[in-house]
Amino acid sequence: MSLAKTLGELKASGYKSRSVKQELRENLIKKLKNKEEVFPGIIGFDDSVLPDIQRAVLSRHSILLLGLRGQAKTRIARLLVNLLDEYMPVVAGSELNDDPLAPISRYAVDLIKQHGDDTPVAWVHRDDRYVEKLATPDVSVADLIGDVDPIKAATLKLTYADERVIHFGLVPRAHRGLFVINELPDLQARIQVSLFNILQEGDIQIRGFKLRLPLDIQFVFTANPEDYTNRGSIITPLKDRIQSQILTHYPKTVDIAKAITKQEADLVTSQAEMVEVDELLNTMLEQLAFAARESEYIDEKSGVSARLSITALENLISTAERRALLAGDKKTTARITDFWGVVPAITGKVELVYEGEQEGAYGVAMKLLGQSIKTSFLELFPNPDEVEASGRSDSDPYGIIRAFFSGGNVVELLNDASNKEYEAALDGVAGLRKFVTGHLHDRKLSKAETYLLMELVLQGLAEMEVLNKESMNNSLSFRDVLADMFGEEDF
Repeated sequence: MSLAKTLGELKASGYKSRSVKQELRENLIKKLKNKEEVFPGIIGFDDSVLPDIQRAVLSRHSILLLGLRGQAKTRIARLLVNLLDEYMPVVAGSELNDDPLAPISRYAVDLIKQHGDDTPVAWVHRDDRYVEKLATPDVSVADLIGDVDPIKAATLKLTYADERVIHFGLVPRAHRGLFVINELPDLQARIQVSLFNILQEGDIQIRGFKLRLPLDIQFVFTANPEDYTNRGSIITPLKDRIQSQILTHYPKTVDIAKAITKQEADLVTSQAEMVEVDELLNTMLEQLAFAARESEYIDEKSGVSARLSITALENLISTAERRALLAGDKKTTARITDFWGVVPAITGKVELVYEGEQEGAYGVAMKLLGQSIKTSFLELFPNPDEVEASGRSDSDPYGIIRAFFSGGNVVELLNDASNKEYEAALDGVAGLRKFVTGHLHDRKLSKAETYLLMELVLQGLAEMEVLNKESMNNSLSFRDVLADMFGEEDF
């Protein structure tokens, strides 16, 4: 398809003007009828957020996405670009993306008046019709709306009474496109006021110039509920002008969370080739994030971003990769002991309450990890407390393992142990392999899965206080819980 190069050619092609909201609406209707994916890459919102956004677009509403950190608000806003036409005609050289059939700027009006049907037409790709601004306290009305430009006045030899001396801000330049303001509450109240007429009437006023510019813009705002009390608020008249407020949320299930993490994790090909991550560890990572969102040590109003799980997975794989490189192993499987390398991904992404500050960020991270280990352990293996409560020693599936440690044996798992050293340490625990393979006899366990589950049993028994786990600088040691009550000579 050849694109018109002049206003006359554009008219001859049958082109008809339509508002950006109508454009979004009509293109969404086409996608819905054709069963096309509207928001690719957005997982877990199919029955909640995405239908709300589609209804807002069909209603031609401005949109406020309200939710805690890491809930894909900005990602969704950027994907709305896909609902625009691929190319849009504009008056060539126009600052405001003027519609050749309905110009609004002085420049475009004068150009069309001078050249008529010979007025040059340019075409703008939909990606260039997206404008995004992060709201910060230093944002000014001039940034958003515009200001008088003394350099332009001097260059064109115009007085300040001539509207051509105006330098338009981001909002007018987003004419016929999408304009997104992230973290809206961070915008000072007096700056929010400047958006009133643009949202409702289309009037803007710049340094005494009252211009009737019928701006055609699809506004999308994002905000964090925490901001309403900590840093600012969305003033009521502005909220009243935003027609659809849509609440986002964190993944509702571990499976959804795992799908998001796998999609977003930025891994190098060589890492994927060297390190295998069992599905159990992926589950534990997400359980850790779910536990963090419910933890009494973490501020629930601040939220726990999905980025915690994403960076945690990246760190887990990098920890295993580093270990394999140091040990000379060509391939390896991630272990629970590799979670020590995940801690930095946790401590920097949670806001602690007073009780959490007392525990310390590292202590809270270890508690969350312990809770995740315990959850996975009890999902796969019998609860040792319930077994012990039954009072029947012959029915204790952990009997041989308990006896091994009661005999004074200690098992040490080095953080950087080679595959052989790791396997040898676990094989040294009497009854451990037999317990795992016997209890999970209905599953065809690979060698790597078997050793991972063997480690999970030790880690789980430690979290259930059947064993004592002690963390050293570069290792974990497991021993009988009574070991600390006696001197080393007893062993």
